[in-house]
Amino acid sequence: MKIAKKLHFSIVVTVVHFCIAQADFAPYFYDNGPYIQNGNLALFSLSEDTAVGTHIYSLNGTDPEGQEVRYGLAFDPGSKQYFRVDPVSGNITLVEKLDREVVERVTVFVMDANDEKPEFQNMPAIVNVLESGSSLFQVQALDRDTGSGGSINYYLQSSLFSIDRHSGVLRIRSGETLDYEKSKTHFVTVIAKDGGGDFNGREQFMSSSASLTINVVDQQDTPPSFIGTPYFGFVYEVSLPGSEVYRVLAKDGDAGNPNPIVYSMDDGDDGVFGINKTNGRITLLTQPGNLKREIFNIIVRVGENGKLLDYGTTPVVIRVVDLNNNPPTFYGEHGPQNTFQLTMNEHPPEGEILRGLKITVNDSDQGANAKFNLRLIGPGRMLRVVPQTVLNEAQVTILVDDSSSMDYEKYQFLTYKLLAVEIDTPERFSATADIIIHLLDTNDNAPKFSSDYYIARIPENSPGGSNVVSVTATDPDSGRWGEVRYSIYGSGADLFLIQPASGIIYTQPWASLDAELRSKYNFYVKAEDTEGKYSLAEVFVTVLDLNDHSPAFNQNLLEKTMVIGAPVMIQAVDEDAEEPNNVIEYSIMKADPDNIFDINTSTGEIVLKSYVKSMAIVQNITKQKECIWSVVVQARDQGQPSFSTTAVLKIDITEATQLGGGPLSTFLMQSRDKPLQILAMLAGVIGTMVVVTVTISTATFMRNKRSNRVLPHRRVRRRPQKPSQGWSTWTLPRPFGRGWGRGGGGAPADKFSVSRGEEEGVEAEKVTVEVVENINYNNNVTVGDAGWVGLGSLRPLPLAHPPPPCAPALPPPASQYHWAVPTVSGGGGGDGQGQEETEEQRGPDEQGAGV
Repeated sequence: MKIAKKLHFSIVVTVVHFCIAQADFAPYFYDNGPYIQNGNLALFSLSEDTAVGTHIYSLNGTDPEGQEVRYGLAFDPGSKQYFRVDPVSGNITLVEKLDREVVERVTVFVMDANDEKPEFQNMPAIVNVLESGSSLFQVQALDRDTGSGGSINYYLQSSLFSIDRHSGVLRIRSGETLDYEKSKTHFVTVIAKDGGGDFNGREQFMSSSASLTINVVDQQDTPPSFIGTPYFGFVYEVSLPGSEVYRVLAKDGDAGNPNPIVYSMDDGDDGVFGINKTNGRITLLTQPGNLKREIFNIIVRVGENGKLLDYGTTPVVIRVVDLNNNPPTFYGEHGPQNTFQLTMNEHPPEGEILRGLKITVNDSDQGANAKFNLRLIGPGRMLRVVPQTVLNEAQVTILVDDSSSMDYEKYQFLTYKLLAVEIDTPERFSATADIIIHLLDTNDNAPKFSSDYYIARIPENSPGGSNVVSVTATDPDSGRWGEVRYSIYGSGADLFLIQPASGIIYTQPWASLDAELRSKYNFYVKAEDTEGKYSLAEVFVTVLDLNDHSPAFNQNLLEKTMVIGAPVMIQAVDEDAEEPNNVIEYSIMKADPDNIFDINTSTGEIVLKSYVKSMAIVQNITKQKECIWSVVVQARDQGQPSFSTTAVLKIDITEATQLGGGPLSTFLMQSRDKPLQILAMLAGVIGTMVVVTVTISTATFMRNKRSNRVLPHRRVRRRPQKPSQGWSTWTLPRPFGRGWGRGGGGAPADKFSVSRGEEEGVEAEKVTVEVVENINYNNNVTVGDAGWVGLGSLRPLPLAHPPPPCAPALPPPASQYHWAVPTVSGGGGGDGQGQEETEEQRGPDEQGAGV
């Protein structure tokens, strides 16, 4: 036998899991048995010549809740760490060289290499069996190797028999029987094979074989067999020790000569169950709370008394049933508790854990009876609870979900109900706990004005220090954070002050408010707490106008010239800023002589009484040669109290100069004191004439341009003069004095004829134009010799014969200007074929008429 020395280390292997919301059951390792390379490292051995970096083992564990697990190794203090484990996969790796001579605290096992074959202990053998037998023989073999090399599995090749590979029990296959008449003897070869092991650096399996002779005995005898399988029993948590859990029943197969039956337990009872040997009654031996498993698989054997090989086995499954007799219960640091209190600042960060609440919830039942939900019932959705589903027990965590709603100004304290309700039970047991949270105030609010703007009015000339308006701002915070201080600023705040504590705005001691200088002020008022949080509002101040100014004329003595039929205007100014203080009412206080003038009280327009229509009436009223009146006029405002001013107005009454009785003369007389008005009228007339001229010229040009016919040459021939009958000439007098223009000047040609040249044998066409009297005087225009056109009242001149045309002569003296309408004739250009006539060829009546 080859001796190999193995090293055994004192190592603590741990497996942990991570759970965010709850901690219920601890994780555990799978127990795969000793000398296995996967499991809980139980009785693990390692050769000292194992190379560093070798993967020597794999830890394998799980968590009942399905959470992720982590693996670790713990060494004795001061010892050298020879191994390293991957926390996720559980793979253990050798990281230090092993040396059994220097390794501390090493237990040495002497393990042989797999160099020995299994040795049968009771083979070859001859067995006599009954025809009805089932378990025929138990083969026993021994392998002196250790570890997997010392484990033995049994095999055989037979269609009639089978062998339990671990126990070596030889049986008749299911559905097969022994028949003495067919075969009295059966030969079976049994192979014993070890589990393999290391030998000279390689894995080696060893086996042995032996023969078994089975003689069939012709005897009517069978082992006992169970009735009513499979068997299932239950243990309740209220069961008492000694109470019956289940009863098994078996009978002997030999009905003619039955033997006494004996019951026993082979495996799986864990010492907590017992069985009556004679009646098969299974009882509980301990309290149900001491049961470590929920399901027990117990192997019960039944055999005949004195016959060890004639027996039968059957499994009995016993399940521990939990009764739902425990509701969920909340626990504090000192035991069961149903009220939890916490004091904290308002507006905590969202997601923050309320660590001051140490709450545990537990349900002592098992399985589905211990599964329940947690709910938090209270105002809004400020808080939430985790976990929401619990199995057996969990640490309760309260989280902040809505920080903005946790406001001290709304809630000084919050009361919630923590509710635990079972999920899958008929009873639906539940439990409640009160959670009371006291909020502490913080400076989370800025002062807020009662209005975004304030409108104030103050009379002008108010003394310094006069109150204007009171502003109010409130801060809902408590204590010193709720104290508010006021201040003002802005371009319009120079004349005002504010009381910092009360918010009363008043004028500066030296301030003088005058509505005429400035009537509107606006500025900002600021409300601020002790930590600098603030808000703003705008203040609008209106200075109310008082009637502190009297109306005033430009002069105390006024002079005006009044044309009969036309008014004169007086005007006073009141420097007050607003109505009705600056609204003026005019009146005549005194006139000498009296009762000749009327005045418009609103505009100050003075006119003569309606009966005064001429200077003759004025002369009858006064004895003075000069028609000058002295009138005392008054201008009074409408304020309270009312102020007035008087002035002396001298009015020179005159009569309008008659300029032909036309409207132009009347307009000029009425506007003689207004030269700008006259200039504006003249500019308008001239502009109108220019526009009309341009329009006519443009129209003529466009008409000629569209015409494709070339007009023939025209001649203008004057007809012989005849005595004029009914012809008249109109003269335009000068508008600014008598003798303006010439009276009876040269009259225009009474008639003139236009003869079209004789072309292509066509007789010339004559057109005769007669000048008739224009009875619309306003449209008459006379043109003087100097070419000046005058407008105004036109009057007809005495009828006269028009003189014959004559050569131009010097104009007559100014006093004899005569305005007459000239006759202008024109001829179109000829066709360029020599049809023009010179002045010598024309007659005396045709000379000077071509244009």
